[in-house]
Amino acid sequence: MARSMAMALFPRTPCLSSSPSRICFFNSFRQGGINYLNARCNRLDSAYFLAGKPRCYSGSVEDSTISSSSSSSANAIPAKKRVVSGVQPTGSIHLGNYLGAIKNWVSLQDTYETLFFIVDLHAITLPYDAEKLSKLTRDAAAIYIACGIDTSKASVFAQSHVSAHAELTWLLNCVTPIGWLNKMIQFKEKSRKAGDENVGTGLLTYPVLMASDILLYQCDLVPVGDDQKQHLELTRELAERVNFLFGGRKWKKLGGHGGKLFKIPDALISPEGARVMSLTDGLSKMSKSTPSDQSRINLLDTKDIIANKFKRCKTDSFTGLEFGNPERPECNNLLSIYQLVTGKTKQEVVQECKDMNWGQFKPLIADAVIAHLEPIQARYKEITADSTYLDSVLAEGALKAATIADTTLRNVYEAMGFLPCTRR
Repeated sequence: MARSMAMALFPRTPCLSSSPSRICFFNSFRQGGINYLNARCNRLDSAYFLAGKPRCYSGSVEDSTISSSSSSSANAIPAKKRVVSGVQPTGSIHLGNYLGAIKNWVSLQDTYETLFFIVDLHAITLPYDAEKLSKLTRDAAAIYIACGIDTSKASVFAQSHVSAHAELTWLLNCVTPIGWLNKMIQFKEKSRKAGDENVGTGLLTYPVLMASDILLYQCDLVPVGDDQKQHLELTRELAERVNFLFGGRKWKKLGGHGGKLFKIPDALISPEGARVMSLTDGLSKMSKSTPSDQSRINLLDTKDIIANKFKRCKTDSFTGLEFGNPERPECNNLLSIYQLVTGKTKQEVVQECKDMNWGQFKPLIADAVIAHLEPIQARYKEITADSTYLDSVLAEGALKAATIADTTLRNVYEAMGFLPCTRR
């Protein structure tokens, strides 16, 4: 996974909350002015974790309340749950990124406390152009805002601008069993394409960096696509492992607060548009890494390019158009894209398009996508024309993010036994 978001920051122990609605792992109560924690976590077998064996998290997550008095508790304002997400600045952000992630973020920012960042550290796990990385990062931030991310509601920042991401990744790398990483499907697929001998270590430890991105912010929910579920599950397993190895009484003996170091996040999966497929292969995800630009609609493509890509996209020889036929993946994908950019219901799309042939539908979907992207492209040009504005958005977002992330990192350093830094 740029807005002045009024964040409800965690106290020194970021897993605690004064909100009944924030998911947490402890019940806390005030007694004599001091908060006492009653840990309510599943008992974990020490041999299980020390052996480095994954464990599927299935424990229930209880709400946390802090009540100094019945009257103050009744007047407490529920805090919003926290959501974090990001997109890599490699290549151009495309329609799949937008419909599968960014478009959904726009609605999330009204319901949740949100942090959306450009994951530029992830962008270097495969060969990349160093001369273009900075510009692509800025472009991605501009697209976030152009797509509707409101900088008064959410924070936008570059991942590398918050050093805690890299620091926590190293700490987590040191306690992550190599067997967990070797099982990651995306690593196997990408390393096979790149050639096993040429793959950098960063590609193997990519999921650990992703875990750091999530756990640093003690978030409740993470918007993920189907292909990222395995990475999120590893994040949850890793959080439980660290909580067991270094949290609770062990942390308290070292002078810390005790309790859990990390919150266990849940997946937030959109019912529609979670996975937009390639224009050249309805069974493959639309991706920046696919060599052919014909496979995707980039958000900044011109009208002519968009029309030409749809004109040449892969279809089939069946009569009529329909959703859900497993023998027609391209048809299902194109109808889904049309539904999402027009805002129509599936039934409305079916009624409109069921008797069409491809010669009739392709211009229709091209025009719909062009019309949907036109205001985004116009807003993008306005934003990129004012570099000062974009710089200020990124700086403000990074500052707010670091406030949360640094608290988490400081607690992890303390729980892992590091000598406190006295540098001023």
